[in-house]
Amino acid sequence: QVQLVESGGGLVQAGGSLRLSCTASGRPFSSYPMGWFRQAPGKEREFVAAISWSGSNTDYVVSVKGRFTISRDNDKSTMYLQMNSLKPEDTAVYYCATTRIPFAGNWNNRGNPREYDYWGRGTQVNVSS
Repeated sequence: QVQLVESGGGLVQAGGSLRLSCTASGRPFSSYPMGWFRQAPGKEREFVAAISWSGSNTDYVVSVKGRFTISRDNDKSTMYLQMNSLKPEDTAVYYCATTRIPFAGNWNNRGNPREYDYWGRGTQVNVSS
């Protein structure tokens, strides 16, 4: 049973920083791509960032490029999202997710939440103006 647990959310002022973590268990972590998504009240779940199984490839939604950095530590079975220069519009519940397909199997569809099979419960990020 794959389990994902997010942590690191909280309340921060605009311009501040947070680092989210996602710890995985239940299968070998290093073989699978991972992603971060977010959902604000009344809005659909939105792709934020993805990282390939090896960490050599990453992708971001345009609105966070240059501010957020996704990374992973395969030895610790943990993925991170470093969020800098936060804006009120970044306020959302942030979810980590992963797929059943290992390696580069569905990398081309990394922005589509329907391509992800396992999800964490989310961590709330609130950015005040």
